Amino acid sequence: MTKTPYAAPATTRPARWATLALTGAALVSVTVGAVLPASAAEPQRARVHGTVRGHQTVDTVALTALMEPGPMASGTMVRVGGTGHARTRATGPLSQDPAANFRIGSITKLFTSALVLQLVGEGRFTLDTPVQELLPGTLPAHWEPITVGQLLSHTSGLQKPCVDFGQGETPTPEQVVSHWTDPKCAAPQYPVLAQQYNGANYFLLGMVVEKTTGRSYADEVQRRIARPLGLRHTYVPGPGDRTVPGPALTESGEIEPWAWAEGGMISNAPDLERFMTNLLRGRLLKPAQQRQLFVMPALSVGAEDRFSMGGLLRNEIDGTVVWGKTGSMGPSTSGVFATEAGRRTVVYSLLPASRDRELMRKHLTALVGAAL
Repeated sequence: MTKTPYAAPATTRPARWATLALTGAALVSVTVGAVLPASAAEPQRARVHGTVRGHQTVDTVALTALMEPGPMASGTMVRVGGTGHARTRATGPLSQDPAANFRIGSITKLFTSALVLQLVGEGRFTLDTPVQELLPGTLPAHWEPITVGQLLSHTSGLQKPCVDFGQGETPTPEQVVSHWTDPKCAAPQYPVLAQQYNGANYFLLGMVVEKTTGRSYADEVQRRIARPLGLRHTYVPGPGDRTVPGPALTESGEIEPWAWAEGGMISNAPDLERFMTNLLRGRLLKPAQQRQLFVMPALSVGAEDRFSMGGLLRNEIDGTVVWGKTGSMGPSTSGVFATEAGRRTVVYSLLPASRDRELMRKHLTALVGAAL
């Protein structure tokens, strides 16, 4: 069975740099009763639906049951949007403000992907351009060429790091990449035989954005995405900035090191909904790059987490194709998903209470399924 997105709370994980491949898993369809105790799952028998321009609205009974504080999560925020519909609700120790900010973790990768595909559309480089040409000296000279397209689609062959950063250290992107390329660590295996999710791919892409444009990654996010779309709560915090401006989803526990273009951004549910809708409707990319967003590489077949050439996570829930991304930062886990052309969107953020990864994956799948 394909895995559902979940990353364990920070207190149960080793250093982030050694575990990035665990975030962003795929979605599968499960029933609420397979996740929650019978008392919580019981309301699903009375499913409540309406229609919005031919699309079902939220399964409010099932969604409410899944959001109640309990064995899976101590607090949950869900925003459902799309054609003619928007609703936000939060339970437990989370802000009830629909504009509450939170750290979006690896959802950041979708912003990085959009920037890179915009630069491809401008002719700055192609998906087949080796990153070694764009970032000379960053990767070991004896490595085989790794293309921009391979980084976007997690087919680069980059392996997990074997070196950890010191406690409290705020590394530069170059230092992060150096931990993946340390001679003591495993080199990429050629030929690459499978898609393998790896945050190092997106640190390299962030460096490509800066090298190509001559501007900081944070500035390019604002200039190319946040300001044009009116995303007033979306930005890249600077190194060492672990604050979340209010109103904010209430979190506890230590915020992990600066994750930059791989997973460091702050946003809120309305902004993520707007970004995802505009991305899927082709308002950020030229037609050729828009098509690339949805191309599934051959190496994604059979992979636990299936990512497109544009870095979108793809799967089906009850026969409906959904595209999106999950992310984790500190004690929370979040996600944004949408159906074709953003006709229905769901953004969630929650504080996991369970340390059982498989149950949490199923819980998140049921949560997204009820909202779609």
